[in-house]
Amino acid sequence: MDEFGMDDAGRLDLFAGTDAGHDAPPASPWDDEVDAGWDPSDHVDAWEDCGDGPEAWLRSLPPDLRAEVEARPPVTVLPWEAGPTAARGSFANGGLGDGMLPGWLLGQLLAEATMEGYSGLSDDELAGVLRAWQRQVSHDQAELAGAVRVLSARRAAGSSRAAEHVADELMVELTLTGRSAARQLELAAGLSRLPAVNGALLSGFIDWPRGCVFVDELAVLDEAAAAGIAERLADPAAGWTTGQLRAALARAVLAVDPEAAERRKKAARKDTRVEFWREGSGNAGLAGRELRPASAVTLDRKLTSDAAWLAACGVPGTQDELRSLAYTTLLSGHDLASILDDRASWPPDADSSGPDIDSGDPGMARGGQDGAAVGGHRAAGVGAPPEAGSIHLTMPLSAWLGGGEPGELASHGPVDSQTSRELAEILARDPATRWCLTLTGPGGAAVGHACARRGPTPAEPVITWAAGLRERLLVLGSGACQHARESTGYVPPPRLRHLITVRQRRCSFPGCRRPTRQCDLDHTTPYDQGGRTCECNLAPLCRRHHRAKQAPGWHLSQNQPGHMTWRLPSGRTYQTTGPPYTAW
Repeated sequence: MDEFGMDDAGRLDLFAGTDAGHDAPPASPWDDEVDAGWDPSDHVDAWEDCGDGPEAWLRSLPPDLRAEVEARPPVTVLPWEAGPTAARGSFANGGLGDGMLPGWLLGQLLAEATMEGYSGLSDDELAGVLRAWQRQVSHDQAELAGAVRVLSARRAAGSSRAAEHVADELMVELTLTGRSAARQLELAAGLSRLPAVNGALLSGFIDWPRGCVFVDELAVLDEAAAAGIAERLADPAAGWTTGQLRAALARAVLAVDPEAAERRKKAARKDTRVEFWREGSGNAGLAGRELRPASAVTLDRKLTSDAAWLAACGVPGTQDELRSLAYTTLLSGHDLASILDDRASWPPDADSSGPDIDSGDPGMARGGQDGAAVGGHRAAGVGAPPEAGSIHLTMPLSAWLGGGEPGELASHGPVDSQTSRELAEILARDPATRWCLTLTGPGGAAVGHACARRGPTPAEPVITWAAGLRERLLVLGSGACQHARESTGYVPPPRLRHLITVRQRRCSFPGCRRPTRQCDLDHTTPYDQGGRTCECNLAPLCRRHHRAKQAPGWHLSQNQPGHMTWRLPSGRTYQTTGPPYTAW
């Protein structure tokens, strides 16, 4: 056993040091010890032991979490011994089942709580059961990976020829395709390099998809560097979606070893290709893979700009439909303007106005043409199609000066310093580009922002250019809002709208990564209910989560600028803030 209660197979046992077996639990966790003459009075506190099990695990917890666990009253009667009602109640917010580590004890408690189905659970208890099942599945997936590693090690210790066919053996034993079996073997091996991730999976703190992201993103690093990043990010990963985790890991890899990331990027470009496949619906897919980031980003922005131009010309359809139409038209060698006369190519049954929503908030006006919409495109008239759309690139000064720190591209994520400079050179040739400087504080939160009509000239030191923006620098609100930039009208002024998009670059819903340019700028407290048009009451919400906010049982508040608190129908609350700019 190690100091975290892990055995040699990397498993966490809540009852390590007792006679209760991990692999074959008795009907009751105490039966074997009672039969051996065990005195229950010696074990009133389930956390007490003298070995390396639960007590050592408890000591390893962060102080605040340990205090929370220790504050819970001693368990003298286990919930499943008191019947299904008590078992169900243990999954309420803060209950024993709500925070129990996965394993056979949690499995027994879940079985008792759901013995009569799920209809008897309250919303709060059902939320606890959902989270508990997720922890249990995560634990079981990690155990399966451990078994795969043992099988692989046994075959490797036998003969080299047997070792070559472990994936084939898995194909038969688990009824998998060859690709799935090879993937299972790859993930099991990858987790062996990342003990912090393996432990987090076994403990149910992260789920299997997040474990896979760790393995994939850190594969480019040597074992020591990969394990170090995993150790640092395993805990915060519990509160991130796979998209958020992937972005954080990409930043961390670029910061720790930018050369390794560049090598992987160059190696993968040997596999650059255009893929064609049949969709499950019967339609088809066509995509370019492993393209140069700068080229892909500029082409993506051009499609968005082309879609906006088509909409301004009266072609009906959603942005995605119009982007696809522009994509196929240009690839076929036709001019974008040819679409205007070819109504047969227009999206079928398209409604350019979008869904009609009765929300009580003017910000949810029909079709998303909200005066407070973020990043909306409003054509001055029907002219020639635009050359390209705008690109919002955030770069550290060190990257401008030739350093290796990663930058960030809106809606794309972290980019290495070389790609940042390539994009900056492309932007320098576009007279319509807006150049911005974002200052960050502790933790990477944006604290100030300034914009200019031009970037640094080739002969101008970047630091000189940045110093020239001092007079234009706007400090973002924090803490108790002073309402210095409050507007009396519903529609926020352009400067205020821009500052909100800098502060929160994605939808404010927990885990949503939709860029602000595709979101509504929502009044947290509706304007027609007295809500301010101010930094402390505005935040980006994508259309889906704008609807969710207004659904029965949902509530959103913003107690200080950018700090959002969501209360779900279950009564549980979740906080979000804008994602940090800095690498982890």
